[in-house]
Amino acid sequence: MEVTKSIYGYLGDTPVYSYTMKNVHGVEVTCIDYGCIITKMVTPDREGRLENIVLGYDQLDGYVQDTANFGCVVGRIAGRIRGATFSLDEKTYDLAKNENGNHLHGGEKGFGKVLWNSSYEEDINQAKVHFAYFSRDGEEGYPGNLAMRVTYTLTNDNEFMIHYSGKADAKTVLNVTNHSYFNLSGDLKRDILDHSLTMKSDQFLELDEELLPTGTFIDVEGTAFDFREGQPIKNGVVSTHPQNKLVGGGYDHPFLLKNNHCDEIILADPESGRTLTVETDEVGVVVYTANQLEEEGEILGVPARKHLGICLETQGLPDAVNQPEFPSWVLEKNKPFSSVTKYYFGLLDE
Repeated sequence: MEVTKSIYGYLGDTPVYSYTMKNVHGVEVTCIDYGCIITKMVTPDREGRLENIVLGYDQLDGYVQDTANFGCVVGRIAGRIRGATFSLDEKTYDLAKNENGNHLHGGEKGFGKVLWNSSYEEDINQAKVHFAYFSRDGEEGYPGNLAMRVTYTLTNDNEFMIHYSGKADAKTVLNVTNHSYFNLSGDLKRDILDHSLTMKSDQFLELDEELLPTGTFIDVEGTAFDFREGQPIKNGVVSTHPQNKLVGGGYDHPFLLKNNHCDEIILADPESGRTLTVETDEVGVVVYTANQLEEEGEILGVPARKHLGICLETQGLPDAVNQPEFPSWVLEKNKPFSSVTKYYFGLLDE
């Protein structure tokens, strides 16, 4: 295994570093220490062609100006918080209202638009890139000084792992995820409508007009949200189900995972043969099919448009801090936080 470090760009006079991990099969993952952004993932198709399978930009400025959160770690809280406010131990905290009066993905900057400290290590079987960030008490409105770490690991078994860890000096809330947009066609040759998604989930969360959970869990049975046996993404785009129509055709919904670390999410592209298997510690995953992606300009030389990628955001359930029946986001003082999501790059059986 090898890691190549280089300067990706500059924020003022401060260099932003890029790290490319490469294994013996030619699989590459490139990431930068601005937002822990994954800028590129290169994997083979069934013919052995090595191509990129994530959306991104060629230069740092693209990520600085980006509003779609390509490839970054989002936090302290991933997803939306209703009214940009919550209470903890009878104290109310007001957060940035950065989406229609609500709080989204950690605020104005969150974790995705700050510079992290970075380092790397490598050995025969794996390579790792470590990121560390100290989020101060009151940053974006959140309580407690939080020491956060993210580690990306690529192995010779074509497994990529994200390990999130942190500890705060006061009671706080924490719910992080990675916001990569996947497209298994390779180099964005096609959109993701013919990708197939299989997922071990019996229920999803109903959303309201502000795309926030109502608190109602809906059974997937008989709907375009039933991925238990696998179905194409396009089924949700053409679906007349009110929840598919609400989000602009497709998905932007939290699903409850029935199992953990048991092939619970499998994305596949029948044409290229590529598969992506996702396993996680988390209780849920937000499936987002880029319904709101702005249709202007280009992304890696391809016209930007809806449904060009799919996000599989493993995380706790959105707005959990205001939904007492949801699994809690609360992180107790000095209690370690740890969450692992694994991705396996594979191929469909012939």
